[in-house]
Amino acid sequence: MVTVEVVGEDTYEVDVGALDGSEPTYADLLAAVDYSPHEVSVMVDGVPVPEDRPVEADHVRVLRLIQGG
Repeated sequence: MVTVEVVGEDTYEVDVGALDGSEPTYADLLAAVDYSPHEVSVMVDGVPVPEDRPVEADHVRVLRLIQGG
């Protein structure tokens, strides 16, 4: 399980074992919580990670880059 914290919004628990592919990526993790890599940045330990990198963390923070208003 990976905890996905969308800053200022919700927190999700995602079972990476249930995601498609043998090595789920951060993009797969975002898709599981209905976000696009184009609208957010994924942070692990305060450092941005590429969306095509395999998930190796058990907690990620997601920062929305664009918000309506």
